[in-house]
Amino acid sequence: MDHTEVLKPQTLDDLIQILHEIFDSDKVNTEEVQNIMESYESNPLEWGKYAKFDQYRYTRNLVDEGNGKFNLMILCWGEGHGSSIHDHTDSHCFLKILQGNLKETMYEWPQKKNNGEMAKKSEGVLKLNQCAYINDSIGLHRVENPSHTETAVSLHLYSPPFDQCHTFDQRTGHKNVVKMTFWSKHGERTPFRESKCIFVTPLFRQNDKPQVMRNLFRYQAGCWPPCILEQDIHTPMMEKNG
Repeated sequence: MDHTEVLKPQTLDDLIQILHEIFDSDKVNTEEVQNIMESYESNPLEWGKYAKFDQYRYTRNLVDEGNGKFNLMILCWGEGHGSSIHDHTDSHCFLKILQGNLKETMYEWPQKKNNGEMAKKSEGVLKLNQCAYINDSIGLHRVENPSHTETAVSLHLYSPPFDQCHTFDQRTGHKNVVKMTFWSKHGERTPFRESKCIFVTPLFRQNDKPQVMRNLFRYQAGCWPPCILEQDIHTPMMEKNG
């Protein structure tokens, strides 16, 4: 489908329909997708049914599966919630702000021969209705809600869809594979499942001798986006039992 001008969607359903038409084509212009997503004016009455929050971490809520060509989802960020540094598994990522603000920090890919601090490229704050774009050739990023008093909501499109990505330790560049899940699909909560994760956390007492503490951490499936292996807070996951 060849668009000579931006088709301004009047509603979220309009936006979804236009995106389906665009992705029906063999060739998709990323700038066109970004412009169309940005032209949609956020209306909470339209996306509110998909906005599901969790007290402890941000959530991923599937809106549309794009006939296998893309996934459209709404991410809900509580006060201070954020992701790890992560990639996008060779997919295109579009991120539009529906409510509040999100801080995006861009990073260079870590050098294989270097175990040092990851290099920061840039950072900025995305505001209401703005739409950003990233792919792996551009670099890596971390997204976070900078506010400790206001929540944030964002609309994401990933093409092609993916169900895992890599997260990166900012201090060393070491990466981990993370399985992606949804907190809800089409406005309905995904089946509840509890699991146990064993974390090994270094503790230091007055004599500075490190000790190891094993913590059992229970989580709800679907609240488990790229923030789960947040190396920057010194809680590397050592073992996960299904």
